[in-house]
Amino acid sequence: MVFVKAEMECVMTRWGEAWNRHDLDEVMKLFHDDVVFENWTGGRAEGKESLRAAWEPWFKNHRGFSFVTERFTIVEDEQKVIWQWYLDWPSMEKRFEGKPERRRGVDVIRFRDGRIIEKITYSKTTVTIDGRPVTLSAQHDG
Repeated sequence: MVFVKAEMECVMTRWGEAWNRHDLDEVMKLFHDDVVFENWTGGRAEGKESLRAAWEPWFKNHRGFSFVTERFTIVEDEQKVIWQWYLDWPSMEKRFEGKPERRRGVDVIRFRDGRIIEKITYSKTTVTIDGRPVTLSAQHDG
């Protein structure tokens, strides 16, 4: 199954809505059973159940977050979306716990059979916390 641009755009809209509702079940519906995910720290999950197991604690422990799409680029012939985003949430960085944090990043998302088969996340290593730049400690798996 090849997705056309409008279908990939629809998935990305559903993606953002499900994340911002903190709805892991809806997020997981968008993934292929054989998904490969790499987070910004190099953590990796292979397979839908492995990804769910990796993300369940994150969804349970992190409330008050929201992802905002800065832009996404759809490459239809490659079945790929390049998603530029920022995340607003209460910081977990040492000495800044609970303060407003903005993290920016890019995901490269590939599709197969109408589902996300690969999601690779790249994140800036400096975030804004309470209006100031702070270098990340790379201690979190998200």
